[in-house]
Amino acid sequence: MAGKPKRDVTEAELAVLRELWNRGASTIRDVTDRLYPGGGASAYGTVQKLLERLEAKACVTRDRAPMPHVFCAAIDRQALISQRLGALADDLCDGALAPLLTNLVSHRRLSDAERQALRALVDELDGKRRKRS
Repeated sequence: MAGKPKRDVTEAELAVLRELWNRGASTIRDVTDRLYPGGGASAYGTVQKLLERLEAKACVTRDRAPMPHVFCAAIDRQALISQRLGALADDLCDGALAPLLTNLVSHRRLSDAERQALRALVDELDGKRRKRS
């Protein structure tokens, strides 16, 4: 489930992807009811269009066998994060990750668990580098 989207996703498309990540395979009606409780035909049409755009971007797949059709995320959250952060680093930092990461870590309060996970990742990456050397 780790495909790469052809284009970035909009905030509205991201809301649909979040629903698919959190709830799994869903029909248009399922997603509409969660995103727009009590929404009518226009809300349904909006979600339908968003899912069609996400399908064209290879971010969702559609199972056409059952009626109604069922949609699943074709990109996982981690892959989308990587793609979007890579594009942000390219745009803002000429591709360098250090300024982006340093800014995120220094300007956001990290929990103890997040700091431990970050330390473990750095240690793991250092260990891999030493093994290659």
